Amino acid sequence: MDLTLTHVGGPTTLLEVAGWRILTDPTFDAPGRTYRFGWGTSSRKTAGPAVLATEIGPVDAVLLTHDHHADNLDDAGRALLPGAGVVATTASGAVRLSRSGLVRAVRGLRPWQSTELHAPGRPRVTVTATPARHGFLGSRPIVGDVIGFSLTWEGQQHGAVWISGDTVLYGGLREVATRVDVGTAVLHLGRVGFPVTGPLAYTMGGRDAVELCGLLDPVTVVPVHYEGWSHFRQGKGRILADLADAPPGIADRFRWPTPGVPLRLPV
Repeated sequence: MDLTLTHVGGPTTLLEVAGWRILTDPTFDAPGRTYRFGWGTSSRKTAGPAVLATEIGPVDAVLLTHDHHADNLDDAGRALLPGAGVVATTASGAVRLSRSGLVRAVRGLRPWQSTELHAPGRPRVTVTATPARHGFLGSRPIVGDVIGFSLTWEGQQHGAVWISGDTVLYGGLREVATRVDVGTAVLHLGRVGFPVTGPLAYTMGGRDAVELCGLLDPVTVVPVHYEGWSHFRQGKGRILADLADAPPGIADRFRWPTPGVPLRLPV
């Protein structure tokens, strides 16, 4: 059983396996717009989606690491939510989406809570929320709640598919390494930063990815969330430079998706 991953752009990926079509952090707006995140922070979208919202096709579930930043859920992404079978997100995000009336089935999860996707003729998929911290220590009141997702189902041979979400490397991610047998790690990188907060980072960079992979020992690493926005401080070139200094074998596990082109991965 293989997983087909199509990188749409930024954090957005389409995961297809055993009949399931699962979309992460839907962002489909055209480039050029500037989004304000509050507290003096903003970012301009510099690249459009490799797959348009009208071309994405039916979606069984949306995994939304957080709902309150437009670089993870923009206007065109929100317009897709009513057609999704299930939307899983943070507990606080589920409250906001329920109040908006956009989503017919939203499931709010706190770290280490699980829900299931089930449909006739398909394997049940267990979706478990994993910890994430979208910034420096103490930043939660500013940046809000974020989670990652671990996906498991019967028949996996190499371990869970894990989406890190927008997060720095901290104790919560190190806990993932002790509690989840990760086979495929989809890492949100880019080392996000803003002038107003100087050198402080809001997502992982290349060196963080190297350290985390040493802890997780995944079979495959798929980097996303490193190009297409002005607040990314590390693109592919910088991440590759950090991988060049990694311990032997780490860089060989990285599979760089071409946006819009399906990438087949063993699971």
